[in-house]
Amino acid sequence: MDPCSFASVSRCVTRHLNLDLRVDFGRRVIRAQVELTVEVLEDRFSALTLDTRDLQVVSVSANGQAARFTMGPKHSFKGTPLDITLPFDLSRGQHVVVAVTYETSPAASALQWLSPEQTAGKEQPYLFSQCQAHHCRSLVPCQDTPSVKHTYYAQVSVPKDLVAVMSAMRDGQEVDPQDKDRIVYRFRQPVPMPSYLIAIVVGALESREIGPRSRVWSEKEFVDKAAFEFSETETMLKAAEDLAGPYVWGQYDILVLPPSFPYGGMENPCLTFATPTLLAGDKSLSNVIAHEISHSWTGNLVTNRTWEHFWLNEGHTVYLERMIGRSLVSEQFRQFKAMGGWKDLQDSVNTFGANNVLTNLVPSLQDVDPDDAFSSVPYEKGFALLYHLEELMGGPEVFMGFVKSYIQMFAYGSVTTDEWKKHLFTYFRDKVDVLNKVDWNAWMFTPGMPPVKPQYDTTLADACIALSQKWVKAEDQDLSSFKESDVKALSSHQLIEFLSLLLHEDALPLTHVKKMQEVYDLNAIMNSEIRFRWLRLCVRSRWEEAVPMALKMATEQGRMKYTRPLFGEVFNYDKYREEAVRVFVAHRAAMHPVTSGLVGKDLKVDASKTTSL
Repeated sequence: MDPCSFASVSRCVTRHLNLDLRVDFGRRVIRAQVELTVEVLEDRFSALTLDTRDLQVVSVSANGQAARFTMGPKHSFKGTPLDITLPFDLSRGQHVVVAVTYETSPAASALQWLSPEQTAGKEQPYLFSQCQAHHCRSLVPCQDTPSVKHTYYAQVSVPKDLVAVMSAMRDGQEVDPQDKDRIVYRFRQPVPMPSYLIAIVVGALESREIGPRSRVWSEKEFVDKAAFEFSETETMLKAAEDLAGPYVWGQYDILVLPPSFPYGGMENPCLTFATPTLLAGDKSLSNVIAHEISHSWTGNLVTNRTWEHFWLNEGHTVYLERMIGRSLVSEQFRQFKAMGGWKDLQDSVNTFGANNVLTNLVPSLQDVDPDDAFSSVPYEKGFALLYHLEELMGGPEVFMGFVKSYIQMFAYGSVTTDEWKKHLFTYFRDKVDVLNKVDWNAWMFTPGMPPVKPQYDTTLADACIALSQKWVKAEDQDLSSFKESDVKALSSHQLIEFLSLLLHEDALPLTHVKKMQEVYDLNAIMNSEIRFRWLRLCVRSRWEEAVPMALKMATEQGRMKYTRPLFGEVFNYDKYREEAVRVFVAHRAAMHPVTSGLVGKDLKVDASKTTSL
């Protein structure tokens, strides 16, 4: 069973959703009807439970006949079970169409409503959704668990100056027959997918073609920049298909969101969501797109059955993303990225604590909010296990054969760690003795760092290690030996790694970071991965001038990867602790609900507190 869902998945499964959504920006709600086509799995079936969260349910029917419904008690993060009693009995194998008429809440956790001031264009409002992991239930009453997959069709009515897009193929538009000032956009998703991949955006959107099956969507202010940044999309798609098999979703579009989007990317089918912090102007951050493309196979086509098996989505996706890097750049580049990932894993383990069960590859999520469990552990501990197995089984070509076979075996379904492992042992049946020597319990169910650290090729990292060590060991009288040319030969990826290495050391003396700014002029670099590490380094060395810059970056975009650590660094600087809290409280209303909730926990600010300390 899925510990994060109330839905009765052993008794019935949803096969299709038909959505009718009317987006109301004035009240910040969506008025909606959903028809769920449900297949019954047992005889004498007459009741089912759906997940909801903060929904106002108006009526329920089954095959057109009114059905009784009750809302259960509200749970802190699971929401409210919707218990439906059918006016008839069904037997195993039969289908029933359950229709629910309802309205979302202005506080729906899946949705962020932006005022015109919060957009690039400043003239029109904007709406976007983020359903992963368990927020779809605040947008649609459904079996909100990745163990259930369904197709969907949707029609969305929006004001006529706005455009709607969804995680599906576009299927035309027309003037709303009920209101000539509105347009209805239609969408169809013929490939079965879990509820967390339902996604919607409404805004003043434009698009540009960037490939034979790809467009980029954003507000007009970003669209040309985005078309440039993501121009290699088709090359990456082809590289992914060569590795993993045909791309089955038809279209692969990219939508660049406003800055408050909390993640780097989200792999919504047909329409990857991307943070505008990727628009660095140097295409160096395209690994996010390689990652989201890879999810088209691992995550979207083969899906973790519950969030406890999230590493199956993310570990394999990181593995594929780095294999794309190997194809398009080099094996050394893959090794370099893997080393950086190992450091990210160390950071997560340090943050959670080495004994925290949330650092298990397969954690128990009984009574745990999946948002609280989110970290780089499933990504990087998952990757490290797959890389370790690759080494044991005979290298990347051999192991990629297994990954492709795993995708074919479980395509269009959901999978657990046990089923993955069984398939691994079947595929490598001639190497079972080697697989039996793996300490599976230590890898899967033990907190902290993995039992084995892979030996990565350090060629591209050596320059970063040497330069960072030179700074760490430098005395004040040595500072004159640093020159602008030190970093001129480094790629963006290497500069990021140089700063990451320094963040793993004790804080540098203030004289050192001031000298670093003088010779390298890092303040001038707008690449967000470089800037966020540089500002953390400065604040950690207690450079007061960096505090307003760090708080500015923490609030002018909302990607949690940047916002949480930047607030955290300032919060840990005693002199500016109250300033961190004051700035957070002042900006909280404009932040995404998931981001403000987690930053509030980080800064120990009570959720209801509206004034500063």
